[in-house]
Amino acid sequence: MTAASPSLADVLRPVKHVLLDFDGPLCSVFAGLPAPDVADRLRAALLATGGQGPAGSETETDPLALLRLVADARPDLVTVADDALAELETEAVRVGRPNPGGESVLRACASSGRSVSVVSNNAGVAIEEYLSTHGLIDYVAGVFGRTPGDPGSMKPNPQLLLDAMQTTASSPGECIFIGDAVRDVEAGDAAGVATIGYANKPGKDARLAAAGAVVVVDSMQLIADVLGTGLGTL
Repeated sequence: MTAASPSLADVLRPVKHVLLDFDGPLCSVFAGLPAPDVADRLRAALLATGGQGPAGSETETDPLALLRLVADARPDLVTVADDALAELETEAVRVGRPNPGGESVLRACASSGRSVSVVSNNAGVAIEEYLSTHGLIDYVAGVFGRTPGDPGSMKPNPQLLLDAMQTTASSPGECIFIGDAVRDVEAGDAAGVATIGYANKPGKDARLAAAGAVVVVDSMQLIADVLGTGLGTL
C-alpha cells in the first residue's frame, strides 16, 4: 500500500491503544552493529563463562534465534545468554538507524489521544535506552520487551501483548498491533488483536498478508499520516 486508503482509516479509527513493535517499525536495531557480529559476540560471551553453545548454534547469525537455541538445548545457560544479549542490544541501539516514520507514528498517536506500548522481542533495557536517547520515552505508555531469562516469552507467544493490554486496561478490540514479521501477526492473532503488517523489505507484503495481517503497508509514515489527518482526536 503506497497511499492512504479507506481500509487503513477504517482499521485505525476505533483504535485507542497502539501496540508497536520495535525493531523495524521504530528503528533498525542492528544497522550499525550487524546481527551476525552480535551473534558472534554472544557466542564468545558464553565461552568466556565456560558455557558451550548447543549443536547448530555455530552458524546462527540471528542473535534472537541463537538465544532460543540456547534456551531449548542449554537452559542452564539461558540467564547468562539473555543478560549478555541485552547488553549487546543496548550497545546496538546506540548506533541503530531510526525509522523516521516510526517516530511520526508516536507523535501522531499523542496528538490524536491514542496511547502506545512498545511490544518487542528485544530486551526492555535496550528499548528504553533507545527511546530515552532519542527523546521519545514520553510518547510511550509502557515498554514490554522479552521477559529476562525467558526467551519463550518472545513472539509469536502473545504474552507480551497480553501484558501490555492488562497494564493499560485495554481490550483487544480497542487495540491494533503494528509489526513487520509473520510472528507478529501470529502473536496478534493469539492475543485477539488485529495486526497491521509493515512490509519494510521485498516479499514481506505477501507473507504478512498470508499470515492474516488486516492491512499491509510499506511505510510507517502512511500510518502516521492517517492517524494525524484522517481520523481526528479521540
